[in-house]
Amino acid sequence: MVIATTQVQADVPLPQRLTTLDSERMRAYRGNLEFYEGRQWTESQQRRDRRLTFNYARTIIEKTASYTMSGLTSVVDPADGSPEAAEAARRSEQALREVYDANALDQLDFDNEIDCSVLGDAAYKVTWDAAEERVRVSAPDVQGLFAWWLADDPSRVWRVASRYTLAGDESAALFDIPASTAAERSVIEVWTNDTFELWLDGALAESADNPYGFIPYVIYPNIREPKQFWGVSDLVAVKEPLRELNRSLTQLSTILELSGNPIAVLENVTEAQDIAVQPGAVWEIPEKARAYLLDLLQGGGASLHVEYANLILRTMHDLAEVPRSAFGDNRQALSGVALQLELDPLLKKVSRKRLIRGAALRRRNEMVLRILEGQTGESFAPYRSRIAWAPVLPQDRSRLIEDETRLVASGIHSRRTAAGLLDVADPDSEWTRWLSEQSASSEEGDDR
Repeated sequence: MVIATTQVQADVPLPQRLTTLDSERMRAYRGNLEFYEGRQWTESQQRRDRRLTFNYARTIIEKTASYTMSGLTSVVDPADGSPEAAEAARRSEQALREVYDANALDQLDFDNEIDCSVLGDAAYKVTWDAAEERVRVSAPDVQGLFAWWLADDPSRVWRVASRYTLAGDESAALFDIPASTAAERSVIEVWTNDTFELWLDGALAESADNPYGFIPYVIYPNIREPKQFWGVSDLVAVKEPLRELNRSLTQLSTILELSGNPIAVLENVTEAQDIAVQPGAVWEIPEKARAYLLDLLQGGGASLHVEYANLILRTMHDLAEVPRSAFGDNRQALSGVALQLELDPLLKKVSRKRLIRGAALRRRNEMVLRILEGQTGESFAPYRSRIAWAPVLPQDRSRLIEDETRLVASGIHSRRTAAGLLDVADPDSEWTRWLSEQSASSEEGDDR
């Protein structure tokens, strides 16, 4: 078996090893985060330099995240057609829904999607909160996560380390250890399928069996490079166009400012004083001298800058796969099909992202059910679920209802499938209530 990570230093204690491990990845994270926050100029700023920053990076990231996470539901299909399997699926869905609500996962998922798009990677952590007696789902910062996997299979992670800091009194409350007078304490959690280690300030504080039997982390990439474990940020493709856009619009702004405050040009003049550029000003100049105002906009110079800026914007939209129409810039009314074709690059991008997110969310659901099973004794096997994503573009709901009605009537779709596509939160419960209402209506008819 060949074990892989970015760097290996087997004879160095783990806390010291993590300080230099994956240094290139950490550097990329910091650079991406700074760019997202608007620090996009690479040159050092000189005094009185004008620098405009148009932070399209944040807008593109947040808009794409909104399309990607526009709606999702975890659905558990019965293992077979038996009533027992249907009941097990219903209980699993109900358990997942309770965990979803208790952890406000709609907000957590959206925040994590932005984090993933900016940094290039994201993660979930699923554990049991003994104090509140419930499953807790969190999104740890991948800047503190390290993973080891099999060299020939990046999907098989055998160890994960999580590094973060806590206040001295917080560490005592969380880990049942003596309080520290230090303002902060360095904490490292190391998980394998069988063991758990806790390191505090570089010293091993606890070593025990893994209570879950699996590593409680789901680490997933934004966009995966072939044969690579860590992902790629959405910002990589647009950094250069956005930097050039900032430079171009800064130049145009300077030209317009100078044009509004014209430069006086004097030819064949050796000395000049009290030259005022204002209405009604009178200049006294020597014979054969010439005076005029410099027109920086002569010959359509400004329009060339505008055209260049528009070209950069087009390049940026192409590389980001977020067409201008996604920003609401539709100069003419488009039909649903025409709009879908125009937004096709964004739809393809969202589809790729949802493939990766769907696998991560299914793994998260499996962890939730396995932890609940271990803590409550209730059986949720075989832990299968799927993610039902809402349509990216607005849908004609009445048309969708008509289509599903025909599909159910013809036996192509089940009622449960149709309810899931129509975003019914609990199809089984709705079906049970419908049967109860039909039964009650039949009894009232018999009484009459």
